[in-house]
This record gives sequence, structure tokens and C-alpha cells, in this order.
Amino acid sequence: MEWATLRRECPVARVTMPSGDEMSLLTRYADVKQVLSDPRFGRRLNAPGAARITDTESGGLFNNEMANTLPQGGQEHLRWRRLVSRWFTAKRMTAARPRIEAMAGRLVDAMVEEGQPADLKASLAFPLPVWVICDLLGVPESDRDRFARWSDTMLNLTRYTDDQMKVAQAEFNEYMAGHIAARRAEPGDDLLSRLIVATDAEGRGLTEAELVATGQGLLVAGHETTANMIAKMVAMLLADRRRWARLLADRSLIRTAVEEALRFDSDLGLGMVRYIDQDVEIGDTLVTDGTTVLCDMAAANRDETAFERADEMDLARSPNPHLAFGSGAHSCLGQALARTELQVVLGVLLDRLPSLDLAVEAENLQRIEGLVVGGLRGLPVRW
Repeated sequence: MEWATLRRECPVARVTMPSGDEMSLLTRYADVKQVLSDPRFGRRLNAPGAARITDTESGGLFNNEMANTLPQGGQEHLRWRRLVSRWFTAKRMTAARPRIEAMAGRLVDAMVEEGQPADLKASLAFPLPVWVICDLLGVPESDRDRFARWSDTMLNLTRYTDDQMKVAQAEFNEYMAGHIAARRAEPGDDLLSRLIVATDAEGRGLTEAELVATGQGLLVAGHETTANMIAKMVAMLLADRRRWARLLADRSLIRTAVEEALRFDSDLGLGMVRYIDQDVEIGDTLVTDGTTVLCDMAAANRDETAFERADEMDLARSPNPHLAFGSGAHSCLGQALARTELQVVLGVLLDRLPSLDLAVEAENLQRIEGLVVGGLRGLPVRW
């Protein structure tokens, strides 16, 4: 496999982005974890000399208005993260679990009623995270097609023109600003209503621009990434019926199976981008001031020095310190929510559709091209 060759022979490789700019690609587990955990490697992708992912003026997901509005490092980032992360604790997600299970059950029932074969991504993997994040943020689920369009535009590296990206960002900004204004006037029992009045120990809250960018970021990350991961997880488990049969025989493996699906996923998308403004050693390589680094978590998660039998899917693997959610100060805020949704979906499908199977050969599943978070176009299933 190319990853193994890179880890062995060229752990800090030069790669060219769609913009034509070069980045340093990391594929070793230890190197990726080091960079993601090191505060010297920031997300200041608008810094002079930082490599661009795309050549669009709007900057793409990692360098657009939303990304640049939120603090990208230091104490301000920690302050923002503390204000937001208190609403994404494992305890809160456990409390939300019964409602998520009920919705997943209704979606599966509707899919069964429609008949087989069915597209599990369209019927379950996409609408469930959309419902969850819309419910959490207090935004209408009826607007989900608009969210999907904005999200796809912001997450795609090659499909849209610069003008299309600018229009999508402007529409999304206007929508979220209007929603926050409505919540300020009439607060509800939702995350944005709470963030509007939340303050830190010094009595400081989020600015209006930070509220808008936070709402946008949560909406994009809260549905697109999880929807794609649900579909990929089910595909991985059904690609080898022995995996599905093992889960049917032992539901206690659901939690570790979800973690292993996150680790085993070879299509995590672009990876995480970082920028360094000083000379730093990564492994045996000196990375110089002004370098933009691309951390390939999918490659790191297959590193045989970090995981025994790294290229095998072991549903009982424990411990499993994978890097699917990143590491350090910028690790995924919503990972407890994502884990809850993945575990719920797997449990509901095992209970309601034990005979679930792929309706096409696994090698014929079509991947989405150009999307930052990776994914499948659809997941045809039968039962």
C-alpha cells in the first residue's frame, strides 16, 4: 500500500494541492499526533506564505470567512472552545440518546415501507444527523436541502466556481444571522439560544460574528461528516458478512465496532491542515518556517507501529487511540455526538434489519470525488 511506503521511505512528503501550492504530507501516526497536539502548529491558513488548498478567492473551507472569524489558536481559541464544548459532553449526549434512537427507528421504518432495494444514505445516514443538529441548534429541519447545498459547496474542493462559493457563503451568513436574531428575540431550549447568553469566567460572551460562524460550523460539521461516516461504517460492516454476523451475535461489540470503523476508514477525506511559523523537527525531518502541513489521519490510523494488525478490521479492538477526530486543542468538538449517532444507528439496524446486506458488490460502491470529508454517493441495500 502507498501509505506504508510513504511511512517507511518518505514520512514527510511533498504534495500538490488543487491550487497548485505544495504542502508537507504526514502519514506516520506519531508524526500526525505530534503536529495535531502541538500548539505551535496553528490553523492560520491566511498567513502570508501559507499554502492554499484551492485557488479560489473565497479560500475554501479552511480559509473562508467562517474559518477566519473563529479564533484559530492561543487563548482566544481556548476561550471559544470552552464556551461551546460544555454543550457537547458525553453526559449530555447520553441524555439525548433516546430521542435519537426514536428518530432512527422512524427513518428505518419509512425506508422499509418504501421497499427494497433502498439507498441507506438517503433514507437514514443523511436525514438522521440533519435532524439531530437542527434539533440541537433550533433551526427548521425543513431547511435541510438548503443546508445540504451550502455545505456541499463549502466542503467541495473542485466542483464549484469561486462565484458559486461566494454566493453560498453569503446566503449562509444571512440565514444564520437571521436565525440568531430570532433566537435572541425569542430564546428557546436550543444550543444557539444558550450560546447567545453564555459567558466565560470574565463575563465575556461570543461576538455576533462568532455566533454566526459557530452556528455555521456546527451545522456543516454536524451533519455532513456524520452522514458520510454512517454510510461508510455500514458499508464496511456489510462488505464482509462475518463482521455483521459477529455483531448480531454480540451487541456488546457495538461501541468498539464504531471506534474500529472510525479507525479503519480509508476515506477520511483531505485530512487536517496546519501551518508552522518556525523551524520544527517532525521525526527525523526538519520542517522549516512557513511550511503548511497536511496531516493524513487515515494513513496514521493504519500505521502498523501504532496498531497491531493495522490493516485488519477488529471489531473488538481495545484500546483504540485512533485519530479520526484529530487530537489536541483542535480535536472535533462534536465527537461525543458523532459517536452517539453511530452507535445508535448500528444498534437500530441490528435490531430491526438483521438480514441487511449490500445490494451491490462492495467494490462497486461509488465514492464522492473532491469532498473534503470523503464519502459515498449512496449505499444501496436490501434485507
